[in-house]
Amino acid sequence: MRDWLKEPRIASLAVAACLALLMMPAAAQTPPYRAARAADGKPNLNGIWQALNSADWDLEGHAAAKGPVPSLGAVFAVPPALGVVEGDVIPYLPVAAAKKKANQAAWMQLDPEVKCYMPGVPRATYLPYPFQILQSQKNIMISYEFGNTVRVINMEAPTKAPGDSWMGWSNGRWEGETLVVDVTSFNEDTWFDRAGNFHSDALHVVERYTPRSADTLNYEATIEDPKVFSLPWKISMPLYRRVEKNARLLEFRCAEFAEELLYGDLRKKTK
Repeated sequence: MRDWLKEPRIASLAVAACLALLMMPAAAQTPPYRAARAADGKPNLNGIWQALNSADWDLEGHAAAKGPVPSLGAVFAVPPALGVVEGDVIPYLPVAAAKKKANQAAWMQLDPEVKCYMPGVPRATYLPYPFQILQSQKNIMISYEFGNTVRVINMEAPTKAPGDSWMGWSNGRWEGETLVVDVTSFNEDTWFDRAGNFHSDALHVVERYTPRSADTLNYEATIEDPKVFSLPWKISMPLYRRVEKNARLLEFRCAEFAEELLYGDLRKKTK
């Protein structure tokens, strides 16, 4: 039998083919995205961003459903969504699962968003309103259009909160291209969505903002609350830059829209 590998031309082709196969994985790998830099050399996240999903209706996957006011027909109907929870299911403790179900049944009366209370973290990120990141070396401010809510992330040595609050207390750090924000000291009065998903005052959230292109961020939030959940769980979603040339946050003082709901029963009765 003829030994083909002893033929110089055949041997050269075989060696070239082997080298090509070895090089293919390296050539196919795309280097990780490196964001533009701010003045301090850190990734520049400045800009107006917005989530484009249905997470505010329900973090978990859900089917389309009728809206809360039947006389309005399809207006405010619930859009379907695949969900943003990794593993698809939020791991409630049994007693907490019953409370979540009761919340969902009465969300129009109980949801803090309906009353224009500050939305908390992470819900502020995926409300159907834009928010603006304003970055400096010592602090990062996030201004949310909903209710003119503002939050400051401390980027120096971690500090402790003077007390619990709606938006919690945020200490941030950089891990390469990723802004990591550790948020604690929440009150128990915010929800995660309109489906009644809730937490206690033991909530601990770790957020991760990672640039994936010039106009998109990957957002992750790991949620831990031993009073409500059996395990930590995580959500993830893309955030998109608003690129209109005149993009800006507009005024949305929703407290004025909620006055009747909150205080209408206190109005002096007239004959």
